[in-house]
Amino acid sequence: MRIVGDGTRALNFFIDTLLVFLLAYAGFKTWNFYVMYWGYPAYNFGWFFFGILFVYYTFFELVFGRTPAKWFTYSKVVTAKGSRPALWQILVRSLVRLTIVDMFFIPFFGKPLHDKLSGTVLIEI
Repeated sequence: MRIVGDGTRALNFFIDTLLVFLLAYAGFKTWNFYVMYWGYPAYNFGWFFFGILFVYYTFFELVFGRTPAKWFTYSKVVTAKGSRPALWQILVRSLVRLTIVDMFFIPFFGKPLHDKLSGTVLIEI
């Protein structure tokens, strides 16, 4: 098992964030159409972004073990023993990603907080 470096993590972050932003923006604009013409309640863009962020990471890591960015960089999420993560580990990873302090733990733990709390690692395949 070869653990990925910080450059791969940064590339994964930028690609996945771009995809999440595009999905959230499309959902936000679609919802605002219904707000304007059908009287639906209005929501801030942040609700769409963070909601889609949680669903995006949970779905892709639960079903495939990696997100589209991880496919691009040939990396995969596994447990410390190298097996597929459990549902609770994926949910913890997705929830902790919603916090703004997640990435600031890399200097202390050598990996982000979502990896530390869920007991997972990101490896090259």
